[in-house]
Amino acid sequence: MSNPHTHFDSAQETYVEKLKGLSRIPSISSSAAHKKDVYACAEAIEGYMREIGLSNVELLEVENALPYVYGEWKGAPAMPTVLLYSHYDVQPIGDEKLWQSPAFEPEERQVKGISRLYGRGTSDDKAGIVAHLAAIDAYLKTDGALPLNVKCIFEGEEEIGSLNLEKLLAQYAKKLQADYIVIADTENFADGIPGITTQLRGLVDLEVELQALSQPVHSGNFGGPLPDPVQELAKLLAKLTKSDGSIAVPGVYADVKKLSSAERATLKKLPFNQKLFREHAHVLPTTKFAGEKGYTVYEQVWHRPALSVNAIQASSRAQVSNIITASAWAHLGIRLVPNMNPKKTLGQLMKFLKVNAPKNMKLSIMPGHVVPWWSADAKSPALQAAARAAKKAFGKQAVMMGSGGSIGFVEPFSKALRGAPAILLGIEDPECNAHSYNESLNMPNWYKTVHAMMYLYEELSKR
Repeated sequence: MSNPHTHFDSAQETYVEKLKGLSRIPSISSSAAHKKDVYACAEAIEGYMREIGLSNVELLEVENALPYVYGEWKGAPAMPTVLLYSHYDVQPIGDEKLWQSPAFEPEERQVKGISRLYGRGTSDDKAGIVAHLAAIDAYLKTDGALPLNVKCIFEGEEEIGSLNLEKLLAQYAKKLQADYIVIADTENFADGIPGITTQLRGLVDLEVELQALSQPVHSGNFGGPLPDPVQELAKLLAKLTKSDGSIAVPGVYADVKKLSSAERATLKKLPFNQKLFREHAHVLPTTKFAGEKGYTVYEQVWHRPALSVNAIQASSRAQVSNIITASAWAHLGIRLVPNMNPKKTLGQLMKFLKVNAPKNMKLSIMPGHVVPWWSADAKSPALQAAARAAKKAFGKQAVMMGSGGSIGFVEPFSKALRGAPAILLGIEDPECNAHSYNESLNMPNWYKTVHAMMYLYEELSKR
C-alpha cells in the first residue's frame, strides 16, 4: 500500500508540471501592467487547492491589496494547526537578453550533473507553494487525512514589501490563528545540505535625489560655473561607508547584538568555499571582497548590518549627450540585524544624508520599506522538530543558519498568532539566482524538501 512519501516519489512529474504551470504566469506584483497576471496566478493556485481537497478555499480581499489565497484542512480536531505560507508574486525579469531561456517558459536543464528548473519564480517562491500543496496532496491521496490541521495563506505582495499585511492581520486574524507557522521561502545551506533559517535581517530603504536645475543644459555652454548633480550625488554616496568597509552613519552600530565567542566559534566551523561563494555571487575574477574587516563572510551576511546602493540614475545610457543633468537619483538601503530599531536606523540614515548633502542643491528624500529583523531559538521544540524532519529527508544534519535577506511577513504574523513559532524551511540554494537572471530550482533538493514537509507534519503532531 502506498504511503505519502512513496506516492510523492511516483507522482513527481505531476507536481513538477504544476510548478511549471504556475511559473508560466508573469505574476510581477511591482508592475501595474501585470495586475491581471497576478490575479490569474492567484486563481490558478485557488483551483489547485480545491483540486487536492482543501476546504474553504477563497481569495482573501483586502482594500487596495493584491489577493491572498486561503484554504484549509481541519480534519484532526485534537491535533495542532499549522499555517503554511509562501508567496506567488515574482520579481521583474530585467533584460530578457541575459536569460538563457525565456523567463516565463520554465525549462529543465542538467547543470554540473544536477537537474535544475529554470524560470522566474521557479524557486522564489512558487516552488514553496507547490511544495506545501504536494505534501498535503500526498497525504490526502494515501492516508486520506493529515496528521494535523493545516491552513494555507499564499501572498501576492511579498516582493513589494507585503504592503498590506497589517490590514490582512486586522481583518482575518481569527481565520489565520494557528499553533505553528511553516514558511517555505528561504535557502538550504548547500546542495544536499538542508538549512533551517533561525534569523532574518531586516531592511530600511529610501530614495534620495539632488537637483540643481529645472532641466538639463549644454555642458559646453554652461560647464564650469554650474554644479553637477551626478558628481555631488556620487560624493554623497561615497561618504556612506568608510575605507574599512563599515557604515559611516553615526550610531548605526550602537544597538547591534554582539555574538558570543561560542557563537562565533560555531560559525567558523561551518564549511566555506570561497571559490564557490564567488561563483554563486557572480563575482568577476579581479573583484576583491570589500566587507568589514575582522568578520567572516557568514558573520557579515547573517549578523552585521550592510548598506547597499541598489540603483542610481541621472541621464540615459541609451541617449547619452553632452549635458549637465538637472538632477541625480539613487535608491539605497541598510540591512538590519538584532537588536537594531528600524525606525531609528532610518532616521539616522536620513539625518546623515541631510547633514552631508551639498547646500547649493535641492535635496529630496523619500523613505521606503521598514522591515524588522527576526530571530528564533534554534533549540526550541519547533525548530528541533524541523531539524529531525530535514535530516530524515536529506540524510544529513540540518544547518541552523541565518539569512541576509528579509521577509516582512514573519515577525508580524508570529505576533498576530500569539507568538506561534515560525519554522523556515529551505527551498532555494546558493546557485538559484533568485531576483536575478536565470533563476532556477535545484530539483533533487526540492524533492527532499517536500519529504521534509511531510516528516515535519508527523513531528509536529506528536504530543
